[in-house]
Amino acid sequence: MIPPSTKLSKPSKRKLKIALVEDQPKVRESWIKLINSFPDFTCICACATGEEALRVITAEQPDVILMDIFLPRMSGIECTVRLKELLPQTQIVILTAMDDQELVFLALEAGADGYLLKRTKPADLRTALLDVLGGGAPMTSQIARRVIESFRQKSKIRDESVRLSVREEQILVLLSQGYANKVIADKLELSIDTVCSHLKHVFNKLHVSSRTEAVVRYMASKTPHARQDSPL
Repeated sequence: MIPPSTKLSKPSKRKLKIALVEDQPKVRESWIKLINSFPDFTCICACATGEEALRVITAEQPDVILMDIFLPRMSGIECTVRLKELLPQTQIVILTAMDDQELVFLALEAGADGYLLKRTKPADLRTALLDVLGGGAPMTSQIARRVIESFRQKSKIRDESVRLSVREEQILVLLSQGYANKVIADKLELSIDTVCSHLKHVFNKLHVSSRTEAVVRYMASKTPHARQDSPL
């Protein structure tokens, strides 16, 4: 029999772990305080760069990662691709000031599970975190509207049967490793003009307009969430 003076304490519920990737110090501190103000969440780490995120976050095993897009050197979209490879079960929500339609789709294609604007209200952020952990795909209303409009206006979707030549894929692999055109040309023993010509064909096939977009779509096609029959 338990003595009257003995109190049984209820097991404390585990707080859900949030990792933050944001390069602006003041903004980062503000978001840390906000996350820690929620009773059911705790910010376990905050990284200033994508490179730091890859080193730190994988060891922390968070439940959700809040990711800014515009980071120095490695973009938040590229970081999302790499983190999804390392932590496929971890939810990643983009948290940015930009609602650019192209960025939205690049982020979702890279593996993001949600897309929120930084002006999202605190209560809505908490709801979004709970939503993504429950299997949802939270988006601010402005983003959701852009997604809907895009599907209404675009019946033309990127051809999934596109195939790159061996040389085109070699160039794209080197591009994803950060090499400049001249270095790629030297490594493959090609002229710079030939490399540029191949890149132009790659851009046309992938329906992209920049090196960054090409790399993101190439890397996204290699991640576990990509279609199994994808030729890339």
